Amino acid sequence: MNYIIGGKDFVNRKAVENPRVDILISPERSRNKDFMKSRNSGLNQVLVKLASKNKVAIGFDFNYVLDSGEKERANILGKMKLNVLLCNKYKVGMCVCNSIKNKEDERSENSLKAFGRILGISNPKIAKFEY
Repeated sequence: MNYIIGGKDFVNRKAVENPRVDILISPERSRNKDFMKSRNSGLNQVLVKLASKNKVAIGFDFNYVLDSGEKERANILGKMKLNVLLCNKYKVGMCVCNSIKNKEDERSENSLKAFGRILGISNPKIAKFEY
C-alpha cells in the first residue's frame, strides 16, 4: 500500500495526480491560516476530482487529532469534516488511519470506525501505518 502524508499544497497536488498512490493521509496537516471566508482544509474541488479520477483515497489520521492541543483539535475536526463533505460529493474513497509510533498509539478497529462515523463517513475503511 502506497501512502503519502500530506499537508503542503504541492505535496497534496502531486499525491492526487499520481495513480500509483493509494492513500493521501491528512491533507489538512500544517494548515494554520484559514482563508477570509472559508477553511483551508488542504483539499478543493480540483484536487478531489483528480483523486477520484486517479483512484486515490483520502485518509483521516486519528492520532493526529489526539496529539493536538485543545484549541487546535476543534479546527482540525472542522477541516476533516469539510474534506469528508468534498469526498462524498465527488465519490472519493475514504479511510480512517491510525499512525503508530509506539505500542500505546495502537487503537481498536471499533474506535477508528466510530471516529469515521463522527466525521460523516458512512462505512469507514481502516488502515494502519507506521512512521
